[in-house]
Amino acid sequence: MAVLRWGLIGCGDIARKRVAPALRDLDNCRLVAVNRARYELAEAFAREFGAERWYRDWRELLEDEEIDAVYIATPHNLHEEQTIAAAKAGKHVICEKPMALDPQACRRMIAACRSNGVRLSIAYYRHFYPLVTRIKEIIAAGEIGKVVLTEIRAFEIFRPEKDDPRYWMVRKEQAGGGPLLDFGCHRIEVLLNILGPVTHAWGSNGRLLMDWNVEDTSISLFEFQSETRGILAVSRAIEEPQDTLNIFGTLGAIHVPVLNGGTMRARTAAGDRNEDHPPHENLHLPYIRAVTDAFLKDREPPVPGETGLRVAEIIEEIYAS
Repeated sequence: MAVLRWGLIGCGDIARKRVAPALRDLDNCRLVAVNRARYELAEAFAREFGAERWYRDWRELLEDEEIDAVYIATPHNLHEEQTIAAAKAGKHVICEKPMALDPQACRRMIAACRSNGVRLSIAYYRHFYPLVTRIKEIIAAGEIGKVVLTEIRAFEIFRPEKDDPRYWMVRKEQAGGGPLLDFGCHRIEVLLNILGPVTHAWGSNGRLLMDWNVEDTSISLFEFQSETRGILAVSRAIEEPQDTLNIFGTLGAIHVPVLNGGTMRARTAAGDRNEDHPPHENLHLPYIRAVTDAFLKDREPPVPGETGLRVAEIIEEIYAS
């Protein structure tokens, strides 16, 4: 089996929980080296996940000729610079979401990868949820008729102290925005995947609880090319967690109580039924496996840079409104 040699830039929470384990465990991947901002912790991380080398500076990692591709898992404001540098070094790139701070940066990232002959994918791993695939099948079969309205709620409490390693996520200069940009972007990709192109988006954003320079709550509205309407509510101020997806059609509906869980209830003309389509235990693994296979075969990867750009354009439109 062909194997792609990976470098990991950024060793934070997601990298530890999902990315590094996937790069270690997949047959088509080999984790060669890691870079960590807190260099004193880099060696222990590398040894834990079987990486052969660890670098103080991410630029040094990009000079490693044994690395074919890099996974960028750093704060959002670093994605553009690191992706462009990786492209110039001849490395394929997976970049964590959101792709960058604004659409202009996304376009520069895409252009750099194209001009240097490397591939780019953005880590919207929900694209590979079996549940999402099943929902698309039900809609395509006409079981719930024409989709009229889709509603998503994503609430997670987040009140970091200033010494918290993740405090950068509430600083606009590093994060670019609040929950809309950070995890609302995932839900926008899900909507695009299920319902197709968005023609218009607008919303309302506010700081209802925390004294940050980014929003803690956002409500967005969407018009799709199919004439479907959509609502997305995201918040870091609400105590009760939510991860819901509800799709209402002219003949029925689909109700998902927890998107990351995989259980759904379908109400159709033929009757109601419950289905269970759980994601992989490591949510990132199916996505990384598929992208690695595309990189190895020099094919357009799943969730290319253009998807990340479209999500960024929609979010910019919402913020501007």
